[in-house]
Amino acid sequence: MPSDRVKEVVIRVATADDAAACGEICFEAFNRISASHGFPCDFPGREAGVGLLSMMFSHPNFYCVVAEVDGRLVGSNCMDERSPIAGIGPITVDPNGQNSGVGRKLMEAVMARASERRVAGVRLVQAAFHNRSLSLYTNLGFDAREPLSCLQGRTRERGGQGKGAA
Repeated sequence: MPSDRVKEVVIRVATADDAAACGEICFEAFNRISASHGFPCDFPGREAGVGLLSMMFSHPNFYCVVAEVDGRLVGSNCMDERSPIAGIGPITVDPNGQNSGVGRKLMEAVMARASERRVAGVRLVQAAFHNRSLSLYTNLGFDAREPLSCLQGRTRERGGQGKGAA
């Protein structure tokens, strides 16, 4: 919502109680962007988004933040702190509130945490078709390092035993 840009966005540490609402937002955000580009969603259903964020929000080695506007949850972001290179994501913003600066604030919060902890580096995986978030990450100083392709479908039938093994 463009009008959200003038509203105050509050970023705070996520709690286990935030997982259900943020999991719904996560599923809806991924589902909407994937469908708009003709790709399957990364999550098979809403319960997968809720389950993932429930685990991350309650794990001691994940730093997770949520964004609120007018007391309503509108997004979340996490950073996996289990390795010298911290992993960021999933970052999600309610599709009805995207392009309002919420995603940037969520990214800045986890990047500040990475800086405070002096991690060796940070990484994230970006869907190539999602240009808005790619632009945000580039503006925040990230560089594309390696292409990553996720291929789905049925394998071809191969004749004979032992043939076609990868």
